[in-house]
Amino acid sequence: MKGSEGIPALKLTVLNKLIRKFPTAPTMFFSNMFPSQNYDSDNIRWEIEYGSAGMTPFVAPGAPAPAIGLDGVGEASAKAAYFKEKMYFDEEFLNNLREPGTTAKYLTAERQLARGMQKLRNRCDRRREWMMSQMVTQGGFSYLAKGGTRLSVSYGIPESHLVTLGTDRQWDTGTKKNPVEDIFDAKTTLQDDAGVTPKYAMLNSNLLKLLVLDKDIQALLQKSAFGNGDLFANPSQVIGSLLGVGNIQVYDETFEVTGWLLSNVTGGSSTDIVVDNAADFEVGGTLRLIDMSEASSWEDRKITAVNVSTNTITVASAPTNSYIAGEDKVIMRKKFIDDDTFLIFSDTSADGMKIAEFMQAPYGLERQWGMNVDKKDEWDPDGTWTRVQDKGLPVLYYPDTIYRLKVR
Repeated sequence: MKGSEGIPALKLTVLNKLIRKFPTAPTMFFSNMFPSQNYDSDNIRWEIEYGSAGMTPFVAPGAPAPAIGLDGVGEASAKAAYFKEKMYFDEEFLNNLREPGTTAKYLTAERQLARGMQKLRNRCDRRREWMMSQMVTQGGFSYLAKGGTRLSVSYGIPESHLVTLGTDRQWDTGTKKNPVEDIFDAKTTLQDDAGVTPKYAMLNSNLLKLLVLDKDIQALLQKSAFGNGDLFANPSQVIGSLLGVGNIQVYDETFEVTGWLLSNVTGGSSTDIVVDNAADFEVGGTLRLIDMSEASSWEDRKITAVNVSTNTITVASAPTNSYIAGEDKVIMRKKFIDDDTFLIFSDTSADGMKIAEFMQAPYGLERQWGMNVDKKDEWDPDGTWTRVQDKGLPVLYYPDTIYRLKVR
């Protein structure tokens, strides 16, 4: 092979146009809500505002005007996160992308290339979405920096806005549960602290079901204009209107994390599972252990602990079967919004400013911003690696416009 430059479909200009042609999936809620901006370096700095309903003071005629600054109550900074992934195309595939040959083979190869590039794009979009969802639901996250150092970023959401209900108040089994009161308390806190009323409430389908079946909410609906069966036909709209929390967004989008076993797992005894990289596995997620030697052979176990330094995942109970290091793998599928999370927030401050942005940092020798594609040819065996990379960090300007309840 003379190199991929002789193949029109693999020219960098074509690949970059192709990957940008794919829109961000409409299911990526936060990515579509908050804008992206280019930043001049990878050391991202931003101002933090708590409350934004300021008012110009009275002054005596002839007196100088008091000055206010553009800076808020404080400044935050963090290194941008870098993320990338690549895909390999072998000689046989690349030869079908060349003009000689049947049209059918050429078109099939082009479709396969487009599917591969869209897969890389979607996975990169999910990483952005994961960062923004962690920002608003957890108040921060950790990631890798140069040299393998693990960094953490915290966005300053007040502790009074990140509430975990006591056992007796939990919405599923609490003896004193009262979702209506908890939600109204959250609304009051947002109004008092940030001067905003919630524009969105977010939860997943499992938690929505819990609210739909709550006896207090059903009693309220019987006394309202919605007591005519609309609750089950349009549950999110009905409950959102009843509780005054704006648009209820039912968010069931998931992400997937894969790891390869580095040590054998013994059936009936192993609860500590060592993988090549445990960084993105999360407590509360479901770990699927997959036997790669047999079709449709797996077991699911609940994750109870994750040790990033030793790449160890602890599960609630040992799997029944045994699994082989270097051959078998594990997968965790998890929703961006957990089953126990009820989130209310406004996407704009009291002054109408967007509360968050995604800052795109420059990277590479050509100083690129945003998602970009490059490639590298291999000599033996012949083939081409195609890589998608991105760098940036979400920033949160108004931390007190978010209120998160852990309810179960």
